[in-house]
Amino acid sequence: MTTLLDSALNAAQRTLGSVRGLIPSLRWTRKHLPIAATAAVFALVAVSALAPPRWPTPAEEFQAFIDQHAQTLKVPSTVLAASVTRDDYSATPGIATLAAGGTNYDWAKLVLLLAGFPMTEDNVTVFTRWMRQENGPDDWWNRNNPLNNGWGSGGGGGLGSYDNLVIAAENAAAALRTNAGYAGIVDAFASGAPTDVIESAIWASPWASGHYANGGHWAYTPVPVVKSPDGTWGQ
Repeated sequence: MTTLLDSALNAAQRTLGSVRGLIPSLRWTRKHLPIAATAAVFALVAVSALAPPRWPTPAEEFQAFIDQHAQTLKVPSTVLAASVTRDDYSATPGIATLAAGGTNYDWAKLVLLLAGFPMTEDNVTVFTRWMRQENGPDDWWNRNNPLNNGWGSGGGGGLGSYDNLVIAAENAAAALRTNAGYAGIVDAFASGAPTDVIESAIWASPWASGHYANGGHWAYTPVPVVKSPDGTWGQ
């Protein structure tokens, strides 16, 4: 009987000791739990502050603007479509373009360009006929002087030569614009006159001493397109 009481008493004392050992831990928990909770809250706030908010992309903003301000327009079926007339436009080829083409027609257009004459079909037609009368169509680039122009070529009677066809075109344009005897040719080309008017002005001028027999030595058949050899344009 005494042994059982002693055992029970010892067990009770051990349990009481365990409870007494828990008391300091419980007191620490009650004291520090609010502090730990507060620190956790601050930690969450700090993490949230480090992550920047997501702003919409420009495309999203634009789409949102469209969605918010979208408008519609209803046109009655009785309304007729408007007819819009636009001005015509054209482009004039330059020296580099004409030189790249390299034909007798390109050289005729180059002289017209440099002399300030319009590149009308009649002007180009007469000019290529004129070149044919001077040098023939198959070697119109002869001596790089298609019109047998004496102006700046260093040869009398138009038998001189130029370094290239671009220089020849510059001198031909200068001769037409400078020599008073060619005023009728200038007026005809500048006004875009018909072919017969331009040709009559050429025959009447002092360009050729024989005046092309006043048209008797003039051909009217179409002039073939012939390209000059490489290097004749000075490229």
